[in-house]
Amino acid sequence: MIARAGRPAVVPPSLARLRLRLTVWYAATFFAILALLGGGMFAAITRRFDNELDASLRDASRELVREASIEVASGRPDEAVEIARILRIPERRLYLTDTAGRSLTAVPVDDWLRRLAARASRADSASATHVIGDRILRAHAQRFELGPGRMAVALASGDEVELEDRYTALIVAFTAAALVSVILVAGGGYLLARKSTAPVEQAIEHMRRFMADAAHELRTPLTVMRSRAEVALSRPREAESYVAALQSVERETIHLARIVDDLLTLARADAGQRPIQRSRVFLDDVMLDAADAARAIAAPKSVEIQVVAFEEAPVAGDPQLLRQLVMILLDNAVKFTGPNGVVRAGVALVDAAPTLTVSDTGIGIGTDQLPHVFERFYRGDSARSRDAGRDGVGLGLSIAQWIVEAHGGSIRMDSRAGQGTRVVVQFPPVASSLPVSSS
Repeated sequence: MIARAGRPAVVPPSLARLRLRLTVWYAATFFAILALLGGGMFAAITRRFDNELDASLRDASRELVREASIEVASGRPDEAVEIARILRIPERRLYLTDTAGRSLTAVPVDDWLRRLAARASRADSASATHVIGDRILRAHAQRFELGPGRMAVALASGDEVELEDRYTALIVAFTAAALVSVILVAGGGYLLARKSTAPVEQAIEHMRRFMADAAHELRTPLTVMRSRAEVALSRPREAESYVAALQSVERETIHLARIVDDLLTLARADAGQRPIQRSRVFLDDVMLDAADAARAIAAPKSVEIQVVAFEEAPVAGDPQLLRQLVMILLDNAVKFTGPNGVVRAGVALVDAAPTLTVSDTGIGIGTDQLPHVFERFYRGDSARSRDAGRDGVGLGLSIAQWIVEAHGGSIRMDSRAGQGTRVVVQFPPVASSLPVSSS
């Protein structure tokens, strides 16, 4: 498979709907919070309105009682009655009634105020609220002595709208700020939803591409096997022909099994189902063992494998996975190195970090291809694809990268077209307290 051109990611409809739902939920939740906050704020302000108005009405009625009492004490009870008409308190209406609620002045008294005066005459003082249309009126009444043996009631009333008008600007400002906040939260929520679903979108795109590539790679050996079997069965043949057909099917089966094994390894790695059995492993011993096994692969191609550095380097890791890592790197180097080429491998401690290096004198990789070499099913340009032949499908380096990262290490590849390739793997230093692997 050759390099794939970059394609813009298509957002699945289900993911787009999820983003929209998340945005709506963000905005709705924030709006609900603002509504609760606004309702609580309105209730608190209203309560404050009522308390302030009640206190003001009590003060007004006391002032009326005080002024009337002064006149009574001066021996002028008739003047005390006139006080209710003369006394002026801003935004308050004053009344003076008898204990039955009848006006003692020419000022008419509404029925609800008469009832309030009657209640106050029995309980010294009383308050009441009265609604007329869209107006809310509140009043306070207080009983007092208007001369010897004569009781009267002083009333003061006011309109709640008078106080609420003072806070209209505050309510309007809060409402405007709430609307702007909801709009901003909706916009921010959409951006947050996009950011939150980006990993999911990438995972879906990665899975879709992975499945398409896997299907492509599996289809080729299956097609070859079916074609060989159909040709062999199309007419009677000599035994040697059947043997050749079966051998071809066997080769494709081995190739197919290798692909399936690699896919299963990556699937288990992605699912976290491949546990890492950590022990103290000497990377130099693993490299020597793998290099000896890789010489059997390199010999038919007349490629020489040289061990150029050999330093004791303990690693905390899984012996089987580390050997698989080295074999992948050596096999990859041999695969892209021509006859009479050289593959060099070495292990050394670089700043106390165990470091594995594998280099070759092969065809190399273009600088534009290097960022993609660890992608699954990636085999670079057509030249590298031809050299790889039927020996690989571009999963080896992906597995190698997973092994390195699972061990907390790093892997880097340097290469230029026609100048060979160099892979450097570095692992963190290992604690001496770990048990030494026996494998």
